[in-house]
Amino acid sequence: MGDDHTSARPLRADARRNRERVLRIAQEALASDGLTISFDEIARRAGFGVGTVYRHFPTKEALFEAVLLGRIERFVADARAKATAEDAGQAFFGWFARVVEQASANQALCDMLESGSGMGFGPAAKLEDDFTQAIGRLLARAQRAGAVRRDLGAEDVRDLLRGCLAAERRTRARGGALRMAEVICDGMRARAD
Repeated sequence: MGDDHTSARPLRADARRNRERVLRIAQEALASDGLTISFDEIARRAGFGVGTVYRHFPTKEALFEAVLLGRIERFVADARAKATAEDAGQAFFGWFARVVEQASANQALCDMLESGSGMGFGPAAKLEDDFTQAIGRLLARAQRAGAVRRDLGAEDVRDLLRGCLAAERRTRARGGALRMAEVICDGMRARAD
């Protein structure tokens, strides 16, 4: 599923500004309200009629895809960029903690990452593979450097990420300090035998 405007002629400047505003408002709404937010409410918050939103995003799923998958793509790009960092352990643990910090504050992103599914979005399966591969590269380097336990695989790290997000959300809801990423990272560290 994608935005047909990308394959057609470029958007006029005012249409591009409207699209960017809808995306920005949708990102804020998804972060605070999660996947239950309605098209009508996003249009209202953006100050547009619902028809303006539909012109850019023909379905609610297309809008959510544009917002959420864009965030996951940034996590993947960040992991790829860190895959050549000098300190492989610091790169791995820093990336893990940053994903948890950013995603735990975003209800819809947290829902998506926790579920482990692409929510039916077309490009999500490839993006999930990219996400797992990016984790795998960071993990393998950190393991070779002796920073991370050797008995963990990329899928284990994804599962730990999901669990950490759920725990951080509960901690955030009760007003506690966010520290689950630190606890889980400590559990992933290699121990001297």
